[in-house]
Amino acid sequence: MPSLPATREKLISQIPALQLLINLGWEYLTPDETLDARGGKTASVLLDRILEDQLRAMNRIEFRGHSEPFSEGNIATAIRRLKDERDTGIIRTNEKLYDRLTLGTTLPQTIAGDTKSFPLQYIDWKIPTNNRFHVTAEFEVARTASQETRRPDIVLFVNGIPLVVIENKSPNAKVEGGGVPIDQAISQMIRNQGTLEIPRLFGFVQLVLALAVSEAKYGTVGTSAKYWAVWKEESPDIKELQRVANQPLQSEIIDRLFSGEFAEARPFFEKLAGKKRREVTEQDRALFFLCRPERLLELAERYILFDGGDKKVARYQQYFCVRRILDRVKLRDPDGSR
Repeated sequence: MPSLPATREKLISQIPALQLLINLGWEYLTPDETLDARGGKTASVLLDRILEDQLRAMNRIEFRGHSEPFSEGNIATAIRRLKDERDTGIIRTNEKLYDRLTLGTTLPQTIAGDTKSFPLQYIDWKIPTNNRFHVTAEFEVARTASQETRRPDIVLFVNGIPLVVIENKSPNAKVEGGGVPIDQAISQMIRNQGTLEIPRLFGFVQLVLALAVSEAKYGTVGTSAKYWAVWKEESPDIKELQRVANQPLQSEIIDRLFSGEFAEARPFFEKLAGKKRREVTEQDRALFFLCRPERLLELAERYILFDGGDKKVARYQQYFCVRRILDRVKLRDPDGSR
């Protein structure tokens, strides 16, 4: 059986993660395609072309019986409002962009002779299928005031906006100081948020994950290492997870996934795919329960808050407790009272 070079062992985590995400509904973009979508600029983190198309597709002005699209000038202004947010520290900047993404913006336009301000949404939080979901690997981003770049292992985009960053490690990785691979992944994620690193990417991000096949932890922007947590699902649908984890990719997607620097790993993973059904791993669980498009949007919109200069995302206990409370509030007695 072909083996992976020691320098590529993180692919043991990275490739299965990409395969699972693709099967969960994330459309794969090659690194070259993501660079092209942002005009070839590694300093940019928005996929401008996708975002522009989605803003047009999702937003229309309904006014006095008229239904019209936003003007091209307003679409450009909406994108500029995301790009031009002044850096005031990673948490404060993230909070301002979070408000922009969840609340949308308003733009003036003249309809039937009347000029009024009309709401525009960047993400359709109510109907997930109205959005576009993309995943890419080795997303190259220019460091602050530097010619160097960083390349997060996996980035998830909703309508061209980066909402999730994932760091992958081989479960066999040797970590200096006697640590474990998952801790190294967390350390790199925290480092990349630094002022002289790639904070512009994390201005938009809502969820961060560290994966090492048999281990997986999550947090959000600014989460210190000791607060990264393991997600545990109540009543998990393991059969569906097993089905998705073992669902073969279409040949066209396989060709695109194993292109570029991933090409050398294709024989290794094709040999694995020819063997018996693979077992579900902890990283599979984390991706399935946190990164399904509808679950991710729910977590980002309803289970993130900013508190005293900190950004927080719910632990699984809080998430399921809130959902039970909401279900109970909706219950009514036979007479119609709550």
